[in-house]
Amino acid sequence: MALVHVLLVFLQVAPPNPISRQYSRQVNTWVFPLFEQNWRLFAPDPESVNRQIWARTMHTAPDGTSQVSGWFDLTAVDTSAVKHDPFPSHTAQNMLRRAWASYLETHSGDDHPHSQRALMIQHYLRNIAADRVAAHRHGAFESIQLRVITLPIAAPPAAGGPRPGVAPPRPADTRYLPWWKVAPHATG
Repeated sequence: MALVHVLLVFLQVAPPNPISRQYSRQVNTWVFPLFEQNWRLFAPDPESVNRQIWARTMHTAPDGTSQVSGWFDLTAVDTSAVKHDPFPSHTAQNMLRRAWASYLETHSGDDHPHSQRALMIQHYLRNIAADRVAAHRHGAFESIQLRVITLPIAAPPAAGGPRPGVAPPRPADTRYLPWWKVAPHATG
């Protein structure tokens, strides 16, 4: 299995060739989103907004009624894990944030996947949220919904007064994603 992994990652990062073109669908299915390669470590793209990602769940009771949970702050869980760990992992710091960034890149404003990659990213984001909620909440659920609050980061004040030509920060934006079915999660 390790040899297959190395071969598929090599085909992803190697210059385009007949083999990588012929098997691009299989290679991309294996590599994205878990083993994605990029150069952001060396040229980071600083955030211009703060995003808070929240989740709530829905459970259908035996009598057929739907029970919706309160909102659960996934971003706060990530932030807390990083702040209280002297050696936080890159994954703990970036998994949820990068999954959301990929979702924005692959989905239009209607939140419907229009490609296989978009569908894969949607499932990835949904699974991260479902797993994190299940790890911190009690009870069963079959559906999950995300709410993303985007707070613009204001430019720092200039020494000696306001900066000329700098627009005031935009107001916060809240985006509700549709309910997504998940494999039944029973937490306890």
